[in-house]
Amino acid sequence: MPNTIKLSKGLNINLKGTAEKNVREVSPRYFAIKPTDFIGVFPRLLVKEGDTVKAGTPVFIDKYRDNISFTSPVSGTITEIKRGDKRLLLEVRIEADGTDTKIDFGSASPASLSREQIIEKLLQSGLWAMIRQRPYGTIANPEHNPKSIFVSAFDTAPLAPDFDFIVNGQGEAFQAGIDVLAKLTSGKVHLNVGAKTSAKEFLNCRNAEITTFKGPHPAGNVGIQIHHISPINKGEVVWFAGVQEVITIGKLFLTGTYDSSLMVALAGSEVERPAYFKTRRCAEIAPIIKNNIKGENPRYISGNVLTGTQIRHDSFTNFYDSVVSVIPEGNYHEFLGWALPGFGKFSFSRTFFSWLTPKKEYVIDTNMHGGERAYVMTGQYERVLPMDIYPMQLVKAILTEDIDLMENLGIYEVEPEDLALCEFIDTSKTEIQSIVRKGLETMRKEMS
Repeated sequence: MPNTIKLSKGLNINLKGTAEKNVREVSPRYFAIKPTDFIGVFPRLLVKEGDTVKAGTPVFIDKYRDNISFTSPVSGTITEIKRGDKRLLLEVRIEADGTDTKIDFGSASPASLSREQIIEKLLQSGLWAMIRQRPYGTIANPEHNPKSIFVSAFDTAPLAPDFDFIVNGQGEAFQAGIDVLAKLTSGKVHLNVGAKTSAKEFLNCRNAEITTFKGPHPAGNVGIQIHHISPINKGEVVWFAGVQEVITIGKLFLTGTYDSSLMVALAGSEVERPAYFKTRRCAEIAPIIKNNIKGENPRYISGNVLTGTQIRHDSFTNFYDSVVSVIPEGNYHEFLGWALPGFGKFSFSRTFFSWLTPKKEYVIDTNMHGGERAYVMTGQYERVLPMDIYPMQLVKAILTEDIDLMENLGIYEVEPEDLALCEFIDTSKTEIQSIVRKGLETMRKEMS
């Protein structure tokens, strides 16, 4: 029987527009690999406009770790290299040629390969970027030996995709990916499932220790799971990967090629027909939103509404995201909104009467309902963060750049997504996730 961990702290935000469990297949024409998706990567470009590439062709490498490459998800032509201020590389755009020609890296059983051979294959194919590490959330260092590797098989964020549905029929590839991860650590591979997980691909998985988590969001966050199973101390490293990244890694070893197929959920109150779309990694979102969006001014988000990145309607999904959320913009003022009953408004603090209907689905826009205020002690953060740390004190330590205090308060254990709910309920309207990222970057530079 799997181990079970029950969490009482947290908050589920029931938003309208969860993706229905039917799949539509689209054929995107344009793709973009964005260095900004990867924390701590300084790209060195390997291609120029007009070059032809295959699926698996290196597009750029990390300047300071030149063995880590980032490869094209499709075959086609480099159409645009987009740069920002100070010539910062923002996107490498590719137009698919429809042939889906792939580089053959050679199929092999993970059991027959050494750890070094597995790492080499992942580095050559560009799939090493799918394995990240805690602390810092950067791409894992292949020279390290992590004390454990984590895979979260469920997501509790608002409008999150159902990985039970996504993994259906892909059990062989998922198992192969887990077998690969098992060769990369001398410790355990932890596969964590939710209380409602029923997919046999997860529950019958071999080469992994399965743990069941019960509780509200953020129980599905891998950082919360690491904290309760294998906490990170100074000097320790834990690796993690997402479900679809594990599947892609498994396919590399089964077929010898980079298969960038990806299931993306299109969800949100502004979507006419929320559903799952079979597309590819880093693909344009235009084919999945075409004739499927209502409202005059929607906001498109690659990722979930708490931690995702705002994108344009003609933009591309981020490398690690499995959902595109579409909600209303909140660019309006509400006169005396605090004084109204608010039956249709979501409230954590019971300011409105909506707490009487906990199962109600809400339409929530991006309006912050006020500006940044004085940072005051409320005790609210601890109610939504199921970790044995002091979140407000940690945020203050980051703001004062007190490195010793940041270490003592658990900076190595958190990522911005873990404190996203703290930001959501914060009466001071403080951008907590940005502050946490700044703190992690400070520590990363200090420790390097």
